[in-house]
Amino acid sequence: MIPTDTTDGARAGAGPARSDDLAAALLTDEARRDPYPVYASMRREDPVHRSAQGIWYLTRYADVEAALGDLRLSNDRDRMTRAYTALGGDLKALSRLTDRLGRVMSNTDPPDHARLRKLANRAFTARRVEALRDRVQRIVDGLIDEAVASGPTADLIEAVASPLPMSVVCELFGIPDEDLSQVTSWFARFGRLSEDIDASEAAIEQYEEYLARLVRRRRTDPGDDLISALVATQAKDDRLTDSELLSTCFVLITAGDETTTHLVGNGMLALLRHPAQLARLRADPALARPAVEELARYDTPTQAIVRVVAEDVTIGGRTLREGELVYLFLAATNRDPERFQHPDALDLTRPGNRHLSFGNGPHFCLGGPLAKLQAEIAVGTLAHRLPHLRLTDEAALDWRPNPLQRRLTALPVTY
Repeated sequence: MIPTDTTDGARAGAGPARSDDLAAALLTDEARRDPYPVYASMRREDPVHRSAQGIWYLTRYADVEAALGDLRLSNDRDRMTRAYTALGGDLKALSRLTDRLGRVMSNTDPPDHARLRKLANRAFTARRVEALRDRVQRIVDGLIDEAVASGPTADLIEAVASPLPMSVVCELFGIPDEDLSQVTSWFARFGRLSEDIDASEAAIEQYEEYLARLVRRRRTDPGDDLISALVATQAKDDRLTDSELLSTCFVLITAGDETTTHLVGNGMLALLRHPAQLARLRADPALARPAVEELARYDTPTQAIVRVVAEDVTIGGRTLREGELVYLFLAATNRDPERFQHPDALDLTRPGNRHLSFGNGPHFCLGGPLAKLQAEIAVGTLAHRLPHLRLTDEAALDWRPNPLQRRLTALPVTY
């Protein structure tokens, strides 16, 4: 697992990038606003690109799809820490966070990953996700009601996209409504590791203690929630240890929060910028599900994920050496003309939309179906309940400066 701001710290410690380095273009203000022309240049000029820091950047669909299933590209936390150390980056945040998390499925390789993933799959089922549909709809309707009651303008990130996943995950994990404010406060501090690691770590420690109390409560008084289901797996084969159970709860609750927020935010912005596509969605509510797949492809929330080379591997005629870091740019693959016709166009009825926004292979995002369910309901409901929805200030739009995540700071609208 790589914390949100780790790449910034590693970059700062590795020295300045060369002016002719394609990867350096991703750090500009222009690329923060729109990275897709940079990805197009990288795919065209150097699709298996080694940056001035010695990090590999993969941007072609075929290469990234294969890499996601190649066990020679590791997700192991210890390998990852050593790789960043070799670059001379500041690993204070990364090391302390991964040590605290322990070994979880998001930072392990087989066979540990397969065992932990199988146990989580037993609890995190499609049936359990789909059973949340009505509850998600009620949450979305309530958030829209509050926004409309507050006036004719709103920030859609603050009003809907941000509070939605936290409310849903509390429902899924059986976190009491009265604890939602406190949990939300902890989450707000998790993503600020590079700003104040001590405050972030204190929030993580408090959150862990809170989860430990919930786990103890579910052991004596189980319910129909995901923590109870995970606790129940301890009585089966390949049981979770207490430490693994707590870390798995931590990762599953935390991981889907920002991804869902940015899928809804980026998706609504794309629709507002493409009024003809928004009109199609309004005319045909059944388009909501395929629309989310296209929105995830068009402006991918997780722009890239990180791997480390565990064994020398040749990709696109280049040899990646053991111990080197690899950035797999999912967002670049989703605009690859070798895989998608008219990739820069938004088409809610796009056929064969096998995007890589939620990964592929053994580390395919476990929370992907839940994120897509929430986005389907949020985007569809906003489109139909607010027929006059429009942007209030295109020029004011901005994104947070993290090349691995596509995150709007706000989405000002009127309705």
